[in-house]
Amino acid sequence: MNKVWAYAGYQGPVVADAAIQAGLAVEIVRRAGEDKGFVVQKRRWVVERTNVWLTRQRRLARDYERHEHSSETFIHIAMTGLMPRRLA
Repeated sequence: MNKVWAYAGYQGPVVADAAIQAGLAVEIVRRAGEDKGFVVQKRRWVVERTNVWLTRQRRLARDYERHEHSSETFIHIAMTGLMPRRLA
């Protein structure tokens, strides 16, 4: 496992199994118990920002697809359009 992904808020056997199959180390970012109100969480903004970028695409704003692979394909298409602009 050479990559570490910070994944906000989701945990359990599904995430653990997916991480093992993909060969990734998943770090669950949790909110500290003493935090009150809005507090920026470590690396959580990366996940939330990416979700916002994806939901700007009309096709991904709602779950129209019948099959998972169709949704996954449209996510790849959306990120292919986003990444050159972010890297430039």
